[in-house]
Amino acid sequence: MNILFLTLVEINSVEDRGIYQDLLRKFRNEGHDVTIVTPVERRKGISTNFSKKENVSILQVKTFNIQKINIIEKGIGTLAIEYQYLSAIKKYLTDKKFDLVLYSTPPITFAKVIEFVKKRDHAKSYLLLKDIFPQNAVDMNMLKKNGFLHRQFVRKEKKLYKISDTIGCMSPANADFILRHNPEIEKSKVEVNPNTIEPKDFNYSEDQKIAIRKKYGVPFDKKVLVYGGNLGKPQGLDFLLDTIKETKIENIYFLIVGDGTEFPKVQAWFNEIKPYNAKLLQRLPKDDYDQLLSSCDVGLIFLDRNFLIPNFPSRLLSYLEMKIPVIAATDPNTDIGDIIEGANCGYKVIAGDQTEMQLKLKNLSNVDLQTLGNNGYGLLQKEYLVDKSYNLILEKI
Repeated sequence: MNILFLTLVEINSVEDRGIYQDLLRKFRNEGHDVTIVTPVERRKGISTNFSKKENVSILQVKTFNIQKINIIEKGIGTLAIEYQYLSAIKKYLTDKKFDLVLYSTPPITFAKVIEFVKKRDHAKSYLLLKDIFPQNAVDMNMLKKNGFLHRQFVRKEKKLYKISDTIGCMSPANADFILRHNPEIEKSKVEVNPNTIEPKDFNYSEDQKIAIRKKYGVPFDKKVLVYGGNLGKPQGLDFLLDTIKETKIENIYFLIVGDGTEFPKVQAWFNEIKPYNAKLLQRLPKDDYDQLLSSCDVGLIFLDRNFLIPNFPSRLLSYLEMKIPVIAATDPNTDIGDIIEGANCGYKVIAGDQTEMQLKLKNLSNVDLQTLGNNGYGLLQKEYLVDKSYNLILEKI
């Protein structure tokens, strides 16, 4: 089967780790022909090009700058990418016919590309719904509800749903949200197809874990609670910083490792407050990050309390993979906390409820963290292996 994957993620190799790379590698390993259409921003000075690598075809399309830029340039770049992708596909993939068009959100602006391939090749289309836009932008006060831009984006969103033969949602709450707010969608075309990975076996010794903590100045005689990932507005980082400030439990230490639009704000807070029980690290080599993460005791997930859409952060899988328990501080609409507690691999807290957070932190002294971590790994094996996504997609072809 010939697979065409459209993405805004810059993918240069399917041998890298990631929810998309793992899925595409699975398709390749099962004998399918995989073609990836991926952006290369103009700031890199690379022209559109087509290549074959690791038995996968990669069409890199020169686009405007769409990452880590102001919202106006990002908006223009995101709208233009549909036409840039379509032009590149017509030029470089004229003689190649596809059985399946696979794509994810963001963006919601691939409709013309999908329609072209579906009509030309009689292909099936499958949407991996990783973000519900534009509602997430409304939740974050980045877009005015029912304003001109919001109405235009809603129109594009609904068109994308309409032309998708199947919509794979990250969790049951995601699927319910989509159906509840888009009654025109046939229920039969919506299913739960969560973030999935091909787990890596991390066998770091205790000596290695102590050594990596020493290398980065992280105490090895305390329970380390780690937040790893994007530091942006959706994460509701004020509650994370407030938690650090309010936690007086002697054997708990917080580690933040990440980057994003809110990093300068977090860094300024650390410089001003100088917390004795926390450390901030911006970037680490991948191997060091994995080793440091494996040495931590609890993983943290934070989401802004104002979200109406049920987000399901993929960093959960990293914690489950490392066999460490999870505390998720989120809005009340996502079901990630319910899933964590249902699997007995951690705790949920409503973002902003510091009293509840402190109770859950105190609980850490009364539970077997290793057992919770093993329960989490069991959840990963049951629900979030890449084979699950692969099989769900194949069933729709």
